[in-house]
Amino acid sequence: VQLQASGGGLVQAGGSLRLSCAYSGPTFSLYTVGWFRRTPAKERELVASISYRDRSTYYSDSVKGRFTISRDNAKNMMYLQMSSLKPEDTGVYSCATSGRARARDVYELDSWGQGTQVTVSS
Repeated sequence: VQLQASGGGLVQAGGSLRLSCAYSGPTFSLYTVGWFRRTPAKERELVASISYRDRSTYYSDSVKGRFTISRDNAKNMMYLQMSSLKPEDTGVYSCATSGRARARDVYELDSWGQGTQVTVSS
């Protein structure tokens, strides 16, 4: 499994960014996928995931209502649309896969790639 995240950058508070993740490996549609981040406040935090089984989504309380996760199985891609960004969202964002039907914690992730830096200025 290989995962490559892109789309990070520097944005002002209140702004938006869209992260993308390209997947290569076994059948993408059979994996739950998600995004986690490393920030100064938390070593690793799962911020969003989307189930392969029923496309149900999970969001951490810190991003609920501001971030939207999506996937395109035909393109082997996943995305994270981030809006109303805050300085505390600053961190390295990585995409990941899980063999579970749903993922609610970073410990339920199996594979991930190098992340992309997101910096939100105040």
